[in-house]
Amino acid sequence: MKQVSDRIASLSPSETLAMSQKSSELTAQGIDVINLSVGEPDFFTPDHIKAAAKKAIDDNFSFYSPVPGYMDLRKAIVAKLKKENELDFTVDQIVVSNGAKQSVCNVILSIIDPGDEVIVPAPYWVSYVEMVKLAEGVNVIVQAGIEQDFKITPAQLEAAITPKTKALILCSPSNPTGSVYTKGELKGLADVIAKYPNIIVLSDEIYEHINYVGRHESIAQFAEITDRVVVINGVSKAYAMTGWRVGYIAAPLWIAKATNKLQGQYTSGASSIAQKASVAAYTGDQSCVADMRQAFLRRRDLGIKLLKEIPGVNVNVPQGAFYLFPEMSAFMNKSAEGHTIKNAADLAMYLLEVGHVAAVGGVAFGAPTCLRLSYATSDEKLAEAISRIKIALEKLH
Repeated sequence: MKQVSDRIASLSPSETLAMSQKSSELTAQGIDVINLSVGEPDFFTPDHIKAAAKKAIDDNFSFYSPVPGYMDLRKAIVAKLKKENELDFTVDQIVVSNGAKQSVCNVILSIIDPGDEVIVPAPYWVSYVEMVKLAEGVNVIVQAGIEQDFKITPAQLEAAITPKTKALILCSPSNPTGSVYTKGELKGLADVIAKYPNIIVLSDEIYEHINYVGRHESIAQFAEITDRVVVINGVSKAYAMTGWRVGYIAAPLWIAKATNKLQGQYTSGASSIAQKASVAAYTGDQSCVADMRQAFLRRRDLGIKLLKEIPGVNVNVPQGAFYLFPEMSAFMNKSAEGHTIKNAADLAMYLLEVGHVAAVGGVAFGAPTCLRLSYATSDEKLAEAISRIKIALEKLH
């Protein structure tokens, strides 16, 4: 009998996508499920960006795009990094990919050899650890609980470093927690990294514009480690363009060249039409970004207020992204309606089947007693979902 490769057998299926699929199945059965499991804005792509895509079709941008991306898009990214982040990159250091997810994976596959260690702060986005597995690297998980706002300290980072450490993956604002590292906190981490010249930092900044503290801070700003930081970003979250699949890296030239070489062999360039739309996203009116951020902030505050009214739910105040990550250990080892809750994956399944709310259990994020709730939905649906969660939790004993 044909067996899949060890590489694929070692991977875990995406729990976020699995919950989304399960909720879709219940919806298809006529059950009214409120989906708080998806990590994408519920807004439509702004009209001026859609217009640029339509124009690109009419202008016959229907041929293969250059592997690292169109020059006008890479120039727009360089200008964005300079203007918004005060970071200096050249177009040769920019590689555009089929979403920031591919950007992350490209870098990991380009720098990690079998046995190399990658430090991954937990809670982490589900795909980081799986990508490290794909590269046959070793995940070194550093735990940061709700009591420290899910952010690792310089001391924790230093304690995790060994002679085999090759990379640190940092995500701020964070998926799944919404935590945002301050400039001072990033400086503390950068000071540690500066002592170890072989360590590369993958800085996932895809939620950059969904932050409630004002200016976004990048760990790439610190001169002593700039030449070892790969900034990963894209248009998905800030411009409500998840389905367009455009992400990028801004990287040391040797890493940019390596990912270009890799991408040239297995996907080539990103969609020509989506790239032209992305140029409009970066060079056009930015008021749409601020409008969406304002809506997310209002929903965050609503979600926190309602969750805090539920006994046993421990929730912090995330400073970015569009997730709440309540700590739910008070409900572990309780039962109701044929469900026994051993961890947050069980709790998520219980809330889906009994409360008809789709959330994602924290097990896949390295936080087995937490739940990820996306508030990228309407205020009304969010309030109704948390009301259902409260009723379902009250049944547990």
